Amino acid sequence: MQHFWVVGTDTDVGKTVITTLLMRQLQKHDLQVTPYKPVQTGEITENGHCYYYDTAMYEKYSLQRLKQENLNGYSFKEAASPHFAAHLEGQQINVEYLLREIQLLQQAYDVVICEGAGGLFVPLDTYGENTLLDLIVQSKLPVVLVTRTTLGTINHTLLTLEALHAHNVEVLGIVFNGDTGSQMEQDNVKTILQHHDLPYATIPKLGDISQIVDYSISHTSLFERLVKYETSIN
Repeated sequence: MQHFWVVGTDTDVGKTVITTLLMRQLQKHDLQVTPYKPVQTGEITENGHCYYYDTAMYEKYSLQRLKQENLNGYSFKEAASPHFAAHLEGQQINVEYLLREIQLLQQAYDVVICEGAGGLFVPLDTYGENTLLDLIVQSKLPVVLVTRTTLGTINHTLLTLEALHAHNVEVLGIVFNGDTGSQMEQDNVKTILQHHDLPYATIPKLGDISQIVDYSISHTSLFERLVKYETSIN
């Protein structure tokens, strides 16, 4: 069985959208798939109903019935870095607990997709002892990297890839998210791939998030790698 992380170069690069999209694509291959968000922040209140965007997206667009208790480790109301959001509620994030949860999920599902929070060096505790990258390294799972196509993405993406390689984290591929097809964006993608020849997928900028149900990445080099990896592990 193969399991992996979806991580981003920064916050708001579209990790949740890509996690949801990959979940749907793998579910279509008759695999039992669950997404897992170790830490989510930013409670949303609408019409008296409180929810979190990440896990709500999973449940709304999953092709399989998901178990709420398997979707998330910690949820904090403040839209902030995990360590600070936890501090505001008088809590500490226990990395060992998250690792145990990830291990248990791996035993129950064909594919577990762990979604990161923010970028790699987002702290998970107020003492600075653990970052998201530390959790990824200890989980011993590979990653899919989500990045932008816009100005600044070359620097952010290459720095993130260097950090992953320096910590011996396998990178399965890259998702370039939010592409509008401009000449600059095309060159950004080309330049990054010249430095790191990885399987990839380019996702256009979606006008409405509901368009995710009509979009497929099943014929991209990245998805072919994921399916091949899954088959080889099994």
